[in-house]
Amino acid sequence: MTRDHNPIVWSSEDGDLRKNEQKTSHPAARSLPPQQQTVYLHRDSKNRGGKGVILLKGLVLTESDMSNLAKTLKQACGTGGTVKDGVIEIQGEQREKIAAVLIKLGYKIKMAGG
Repeated sequence: MTRDHNPIVWSSEDGDLRKNEQKTSHPAARSLPPQQQTVYLHRDSKNRGGKGVILLKGLVLTESDMSNLAKTLKQACGTGGTVKDGVIEIQGEQREKIAAVLIKLGYKIKMAGG
């Protein structure tokens, strides 16, 4: 049994009800200005075959703003990266470059994780 109180998944009137739940469960988030945010830069290599990545946590941004910031950081570092679950991952050991770009954009920086 699912965790929902309503076991109906499909309705001929509404279609797939699971899709409706996903849309309503995540309200549209607004981005905070960079001056009001503190970004935590974490170094991580778990489950990556020993290769390190930098994780940017603590950002309050919409999905489009998050992907635009990730693109800017990837271009500045000349590396790859991605956005997963509200966390930006940048490949390589580039914390100093990332911190410099974020400070220039107006973010506050905290180094964490080694």
